Amino acid sequence: MTQIDDPAAGEPARSAVAKPRGSRRLLKLALQKPELAAALLLVLLVIFFQVRSDNVFLSYDNLRGILGLFPEVALVAVGVTLLMICGEFDLSVGSVFALMPMTMAVLMTGGWPFWAAVGVGLLVCAVIGFVNGFVTIRFDIPSFITTLGMMFMARSLTVVVSGGFPPRLDMALIPEHLFVAYLPWFPLIRASVLWFLAIAIIVGLLLGKTNFGNWVRATGGFLPAAQAMGIPTARVKLACFMICSLLAGLAGMIQVLRLGSPLPSLGMGMELQAVAAAVIGGTSLMGGIGSIVGGIIGALLIRAIDNGMVMSQVNSNWFQFAVGALTILAVVGNSWLRKRGRSMKVET
Repeated sequence: MTQIDDPAAGEPARSAVAKPRGSRRLLKLALQKPELAAALLLVLLVIFFQVRSDNVFLSYDNLRGILGLFPEVALVAVGVTLLMICGEFDLSVGSVFALMPMTMAVLMTGGWPFWAAVGVGLLVCAVIGFVNGFVTIRFDIPSFITTLGMMFMARSLTVVVSGGFPPRLDMALIPEHLFVAYLPWFPLIRASVLWFLAIAIIVGLLLGKTNFGNWVRATGGFLPAAQAMGIPTARVKLACFMICSLLAGLAGMIQVLRLGSPLPSLGMGMELQAVAAAVIGGTSLMGGIGSIVGGIIGALLIRAIDNGMVMSQVNSNWFQFAVGALTILAVVGNSWLRKRGRSMKVET
């Protein structure tokens, strides 16, 4: 038997083996990505609605409408996704969505300047987030219960603050071009999309590239182990609750600036849509698993369904049914893909 001593002679064989192994390893990692199922569903839905709407769904005017409203849902979904990765829930985001702009509007009608009124409104959101986190942690009760109670209290406060007559904003005192105006150099999107992108990138980097992000995942993944490692889990949860409330309030403010007037009923059902977006995007209900990108894809899916059903002339009463079915399908799909990815064997 002769032995091949020439290194070059064995190189093609090694590279031929390495390529399949490398591609198989990449496939294994991709299948375990929590947002993969949502991304696949989004592609399928876009194709479906494009065909059903006679190629209107992806038209310029329709995309302009979708992207114009998208940040208001997506900002709430980003906050809820972060909090769910930390292992907690916030059912009060829909009420905070209405309370913040109502507070801002009432202060402005009382003579407060715009930025001062915004600052107070965001401070109210931060306080609500802090109370949600403090009560949950201090008394060791489920955040579902804490935020359910806060949902009713914040909604009631919105009605009380309004005095039963929603104030009308003086749009001349508001810098619309900074928040809701369509961009003159790119009229497909509103300025709110830029706010959303900036915040989503910051929160995504915070979760994926910092120690705080590692603490969030550890806290949500297995709390006793995180505490044993010395992670300040209470402060991590408080921070996530406050970020979640702040993003909900900011999203509500953007919607009110677009509409021109706050209503006490704004944001009803928003909390369930945000949770659905996070779950559709692959966030685990048990905590520790998820991504900001997944939550954004989930929010985009919900917005696409809402718009696509109208464009396809489907009865709008099926919207909630579609979101519920999509939530279940995404969870089942994520679970199946993750198991397939784990079961794949990659030779070393």
